[in-house]
Amino acid sequence: MTSLTKVADYFTENKESLAVEIVENVLNRMKLEIPEWEKELAVAMYIEFFGFLGVSVHCDKDTVPEDLVEWSKKNGEREASEDGRISEILIRYPATRDVFIEFMTNIGLMYDLSLEEHAILIKRINTMLDISLTETLLAYERKSDQIMEETKREMDELSAPVVPIRDGVAVLPLIGTIDYSRAAYLLDKVVPRIAEMELNYLIVDFSGILTIDIEIVQYLYNIESVLRLLGINTIVTGLRPDLAQTVVLAGIDMTVIQTFGHVKQALESIE
Repeated sequence: MTSLTKVADYFTENKESLAVEIVENVLNRMKLEIPEWEKELAVAMYIEFFGFLGVSVHCDKDTVPEDLVEWSKKNGEREASEDGRISEILIRYPATRDVFIEFMTNIGLMYDLSLEEHAILIKRINTMLDISLTETLLAYERKSDQIMEETKREMDELSAPVVPIRDGVAVLPLIGTIDYSRAAYLLDKVVPRIAEMELNYLIVDFSGILTIDIEIVQYLYNIESVLRLLGINTIVTGLRPDLAQTVVLAGIDMTVIQTFGHVKQALESIE
């Protein structure tokens, strides 16, 4: 039995105690306190880590345990879900790597490993930690992107409510900044909702709009054209001078659309 094989057996036979030792050493080195449930998850992962390391040394396989990949993904997803900073996880990796290297150096001395055998252990541990780091980052980014997309969709819904005023009349108050996403939401989601309301008039109020560019103005004009084809008269209110100038620069003919300074005037014109 070679020295490296003895080390592999040592990892397999003592994986529970070794996992606890690694976790405690990392936390002590960083002077870090984490919830007990998180510590238990880390210990469970490192039990798998040492078990796999023992098997991989025996079989001479340079792959990564699936539990390590899943644990890393969950770490990244949890941090994103809690609106945390990915740095809170990443700062643990250098300390973890240092603890492992010191641990493997002691193991090497204990079992009189050659430089080549010691290098094999260090290389496999570094490979595992690097893949774990990569999976954590990717999972964090995916979850963050998903959360941002869901939040933006919710904001689009909240910022474009269709408010019935009386039979056949509703107001669509636009708030904030109109970008491509919100303009597309208006066309794809709000227009069908308006069509179902059996309206004769829709008052689109721009008084809450902060900024808008020429291309988006054209997009909104297309929405008005769709509503006109549906038999709905669109009335525009609240166009500030700067917004009106953008409309003019876009080359849009506003003479076909009724405009008023505020919603009250528009309602009075309908009566």
